[in-house]
Amino acid sequence: MEHKKKAYSCKIFTVWEEEVQFASGAKAKQSWIEHKPTVAIVAVNENKELLMIRQFRLPTGGDFLEIPAGSFDDDGESPVDCAQRELAEETGFRAGRLTELFAGYLLPGYCNEYMYFFLAEDLVYDPLIPDEDEFIDVIPLTFDRVFEMVRAGDIPDAKTALGLLLAERYLNNKTNFSKTSL
Repeated sequence: MEHKKKAYSCKIFTVWEEEVQFASGAKAKQSWIEHKPTVAIVAVNENKELLMIRQFRLPTGGDFLEIPAGSFDDDGESPVDCAQRELAEETGFRAGRLTELFAGYLLPGYCNEYMYFFLAEDLVYDPLIPDEDEFIDVIPLTFDRVFEMVRAGDIPDAKTALGLLLAERYLNNKTNFSKTSL
């Protein structure tokens, strides 16, 4: 890596342009995104319903039904603290029990975003004020209904589909894929 240049920066990510030399000796200019770590939370209420959220997503031009998720606020925030904060901001609940299901890179071809997936249970109403750009509807749905919607293409969000599969597997088998369980 010889030349690295910041092309753009904002609150959540930075775009870098970099000249890379490969093992073959060839060189190429590549762009990549440096992204804050993130969390995604599958929240299950006392009725065994998933707390799904509906919000507008500008890049897709429409509303998305998805699991709560968001970026770390600062360098000192832990994944658990971030998950609790995002859950409270987006659904109005905190988790009495939070289980890490998996953690990994979302788009390693061009972005270093690292996401922690959690299962939130024993929910307690304890809302936080949402971010000023978040206009969210909370929609409780059964696992069966949500998986029908995924199969029908009504939930095209990959993070949501993965989170749901991880949570279902954990709840049915009590196994997860977090680093501590491997």
